[in-house]
Amino acid sequence: MTDYYRPRRSMLYVPGCNPHYLEKARSLQVDSIILDLGAPILLSAKEESRANVVKELKKGGYGNREVVVRVNDLDSEWGYDDVNAVANLGADAILFSSIENQDDVMAAINAMEEAGNTETPIMVMIESPLAVLHAEEIARASDRIACMVLATSDLISDLHARPTLERTAIRTSLSWVVLAARAYGRAVIDGIHSDLKDMQAFEYACRIGRDMGFDGKSLVHPFQLPYANDAYTPKPAEVEMAKEIIEALSEANKAGRGTVLVNGKLVEHHHVTAAKRFLLLSDMIKELELDND
Repeated sequence: MTDYYRPRRSMLYVPGCNPHYLEKARSLQVDSIILDLGAPILLSAKEESRANVVKELKKGGYGNREVVVRVNDLDSEWGYDDVNAVANLGADAILFSSIENQDDVMAAINAMEEAGNTETPIMVMIESPLAVLHAEEIARASDRIACMVLATSDLISDLHARPTLERTAIRTSLSWVVLAARAYGRAVIDGIHSDLKDMQAFEYACRIGRDMGFDGKSLVHPFQLPYANDAYTPKPAEVEMAKEIIEALSEANKAGRGTVLVNGKLVEHHHVTAAKRFLLLSDMIKELELDND
């Protein structure tokens, strides 16, 4: 668990070109907000979007929500100007797109340092087949990486695949990135669900991602928030089970046993480690929701 550990059940992209959305984000029940300067913004609105985001960062008022800024690709005409404009305005992290290898990670960190920021963490987007194949290289590139964010729509397009309810085409990619992230203690966020009419499929995608080990899901519309938050929030019965696991193994250890059965399931030390992490997450979510009410 790194110093950057926090609830990220829901991570909402907020377009920098829309002042109304930037303001509304201050009142949403969302864990992380991505103030977006990247690909979805029209070329003609890039400069305006940057100015809007700079204004909102200076204004603050987002409570305990994590505030992330997605900058344009560094090889674009806006990338370095974006970093220079937002790097020192108090964002919790800067999100870099099109990261495909260790060199890309180091270029992002160097851009931050050239802008005078040596401390704020970065996030990296995994959005291409090459990025997935290099996920382990990316994850270990720097301890300044707070989170790896999947861009599954881009990935599906690059794979010449089709989106399905079971997410068949990208299951291997999702697992591979989760594996790489966990190997180096990085948080990892599932990609967006672009079909805004099919909320049943969205909810199912949230639960697939949760069961695969993701920390949360990135979103493109506020009405997706309740589904993502619910899927990734520990349920009361799960919290009680975690407490029971910790207590049961503690008592077993005192009696000289290294394992114990809880509700018919064998419990060992790694289950206790997971249970303690689960309880910490539950407490952090309660605190976050209370502060952001």
